Amino acid sequence: MPPVKACPLDPAQLLARFREMAAQQGFREELMGYRGDFPLFAFTRRSPGPHPRIYISSGVHGDEPAPPEALLSLLEQNYFDSRANWFLVPMLNPTGFLKAQRENAEGIDLNRDYLAPVSAEVVAHINWLKKQPRFDLTLCLHEDWEAQGFYLYELSRDLKREFARSIGAAAGQHVPIEQGSEIDGRPIDEEAIIRPEDDPALRETWPEAIYLFKHHTHVSYTFETPSGLGMTGRIAAQCSAVSRAISQVLSAG
Repeated sequence: MPPVKACPLDPAQLLARFREMAAQQGFREELMGYRGDFPLFAFTRRSPGPHPRIYISSGVHGDEPAPPEALLSLLEQNYFDSRANWFLVPMLNPTGFLKAQRENAEGIDLNRDYLAPVSAEVVAHINWLKKQPRFDLTLCLHEDWEAQGFYLYELSRDLKREFARSIGAAAGQHVPIEQGSEIDGRPIDEEAIIRPEDDPALRETWPEAIYLFKHHTHVSYTFETPSGLGMTGRIAAQCSAVSRAISQVLSAG
């Protein structure tokens, strides 16, 4: 297990900033449920016409602060404009961030709880997801305390494989690219790209991305930045990876 490190992210403060910026930009605030005193919010913005539906989540693990900060940074840049219909979930594990730990307050890893959920957070999240349309792209933003560089997981039925390479190149402008033939205990498919077993029936636990791939999308990426590096570079890498993935889907559409 990694040593517990001080987390520079206050979940209540981040959510307050997110709510303020989202309201200014015409997002609809949707209450998924509560986790103790914390509301669990999704933010949606739909544009007229046949635009792609893009979902992004962050804050699943409480020791991974760069992804929620990156999502907030993109919102502050007014990145989520009329090019697409947006579905944003910025803070799924507020009690984990309070303790600066991966799991929630009960010690449940939310990213292993999507097959038969027991956590209040994942139950609320799935109930909200069931009410949403099918997404053209889902992005799950994460960090890895063991990694030395950026890498990603790709689940895709129809996108070209060079898309993942391009995403890695964009992130690699800000942090190193993870090296090695095996990452996080899994063999790589290409440099810093893992294409895991995508048949949910063959998996004992489901992370969020597998649940989304099973029920809500045909294209899903999970981005991992190295949490041991500087925060500024990690946020920039997440922002660049998100922007590159979205631009490719928009251009392919």
